[in-house]
Amino acid sequence: MASKTYTNGDVTILWQPEKCIHSGVCVKTLPQVYNPKEKPWIKPENATSQELISQVARCPSGALSIKN
Repeated sequence: MASKTYTNGDVTILWQPEKCIHSGVCVKTLPQVYNPKEKPWIKPENATSQELISQVARCPSGALSIKN
């Protein structure tokens, strides 16, 4: 599966599904942003840029990262 990007206009999240171990840290930390039952499942406009950066830093698999 190919990588996907999601942006709020300031911060861009890169999701690499092949790295995802489904720990659920993203969903538990920012449920208003990450909802696997919806398409798109990542809605970065629902959090501040700092909240997104902080949450992505906690992703244990590295499937989520901030694209520069």
